[in-house]
Amino acid sequence: MTTTELDAAGVLEPSLRTAYRRCREINARYGRTYFLATRMLTPAQRPAVHALYGFARWADEIVDDQGDGRTLAQRRAALAELGADLAEGFAQGHSRHPVLAAVVDTVARYDIDRGYFADFLTSMRMDTEVREYATFAELARYVRGSAEVIGLQVLPVLGTVTPRAEAEPHAAALGEAFQLTNFLRDVGEDLDRDRVYLPLEELAAFGVDRERLQHCRQRGHTDHALRAALAHLVSRTRATYRRAAPGIAMLAPVSRPCVATAFDLYQGILDEIEAADYRVLDRRVVVPKTRRLAVALPGFGRAVLARWA
Repeated sequence: MTTTELDAAGVLEPSLRTAYRRCREINARYGRTYFLATRMLTPAQRPAVHALYGFARWADEIVDDQGDGRTLAQRRAALAELGADLAEGFAQGHSRHPVLAAVVDTVARYDIDRGYFADFLTSMRMDTEVREYATFAELARYVRGSAEVIGLQVLPVLGTVTPRAEAEPHAAALGEAFQLTNFLRDVGEDLDRDRVYLPLEELAAFGVDRERLQHCRQRGHTDHALRAALAHLVSRTRATYRRAAPGIAMLAPVSRPCVATAFDLYQGILDEIEAADYRVLDRRVVVPKTRRLAVALPGFGRAVLARWA
């Protein structure tokens, strides 16, 4: 993180600056699309967004890092310890944790609801306990904590031109849309972790069950039934983006280019899934660099103009 960003955000204490820099490194390493969009925010906004991403990724790594050799019980214990450390940080107003220090500071600066973090950790614990979801209604509790609250955490940093409560449903819907997109892109990787996030009831309507998913994964093949099911779920996810879209105009003008760019790039993943004829079990579909630049460069231009308006 540049000194300019930290100075602009009013982060002056040396150890706190180190924590924010660590969060930025995590964002740059693991969230390429998200990080690219974040560059369109004002320098003063970026450290807070990096801190929120850093926390989410830190917890996610506790759950999903398959190379660390930890058992499920050890993962649950590590999540519990993270939650306790965060609660202690909130209570004391500071933390020595390499990531939580920045998170605690961000929550205080922007008056972010601490309950969002408890909801998030609840969903992370679900990843150590739940292997599949029968319906969208069942999945909704997980998505609330794993995605919707991310949009709600970031909203105070982005700012709004309407009462925040009016923008919140759209911010939550955008988090949901991003998460559903990830579920569709990462079907194969999730299967390898013994998880299915696509509701079984939705798949069953097209003659697809967990065993069929596993068979297609092993063969690296998307059959007709699975292709139809994925097409249905892509369509449903696009409807979620439509619910989220009105919220962009409710944001502070300097924040709109960032969110609009992330909105377009993530929807682009759905386009690429369709262009690949729904072959998501033998590859990780990504938005080509040329398209990312075609979306991002105008976004940067709009961001600069918004700061001068």
